[in-house]
Amino acid sequence: MANGKRPMAGLAGSFPAASFFVTVGEIADLSIAAARHGVRTRRDVALVLEQLDQIGVKSLSIVNLTAVFMGMVLALQMGTFLAKFGAQIFVSRIVGVSLLRELAPVLTALMVGGRVGAGITAELGTMAVTEQIDAIRSLGADPVRKLVVPRVLALLIMLPLLTVIADAVGVAGGCLIAMTELGLGADFYFTTLLQALAFSDFASGVGKALFFAYFIGIIACHNGLNVRGGADGVGRATTRTVVAASVAVLIGDFFLSKIFLAL
Repeated sequence: MANGKRPMAGLAGSFPAASFFVTVGEIADLSIAAARHGVRTRRDVALVLEQLDQIGVKSLSIVNLTAVFMGMVLALQMGTFLAKFGAQIFVSRIVGVSLLRELAPVLTALMVGGRVGAGITAELGTMAVTEQIDAIRSLGADPVRKLVVPRVLALLIMLPLLTVIADAVGVAGGCLIAMTELGLGADFYFTTLLQALAFSDFASGVGKALFFAYFIGIIACHNGLNVRGGADGVGRATTRTVVAASVAVLIGDFFLSKIFLAL
């Protein structure tokens, strides 16, 4: 083309609404390519382990901090309200179900998406504008296999694990408030909590985390690989990733909640 633009890019520029569908199509193509390489090729264990550390271990502090205060605030607010009716004994059940089904997976995904998603986009975007990705192709390697698969796979492993940790830390934070502010004993708190919880509560939260991990990983990688325009382009792509991943998590949470409640 004389102007250097692909036909689809020109269409998206002429019709802004079409850019959404173009982006969805590109993300679907990247997802298929990543799945194909993840299944059919030998995984680079060293790359995956490095990403497990970057994504999981280094996110523990922010996840734990978010989870403990999330549990404490939830127990404080609900316990204070229920105490007006003498029903503060039910606070553990409300905290447990709320955390396991909704708050822990969603807030963990938002925290990880903001930290990890932005980092992935910035890293891949820098490689794109400095032509390192083109260099990988020139060496006969596939950037999807080397760059996308390890990051998406690490997110699919670590985000559910971080969600489970957030469940435990959040419940412990709620217990602290129940003991110090509501006068409940730890034994009573955990006994009533276990009586109210079902395996489906735990499974739905972990199941949501798997989908959220995919949303964050594939959006971050797509935006990073398609960065143009130097340092300014990297900054814009990073902002798009945080916004798009957060919106995808929140919208996906609604539809996943309906699906899990129907099962």
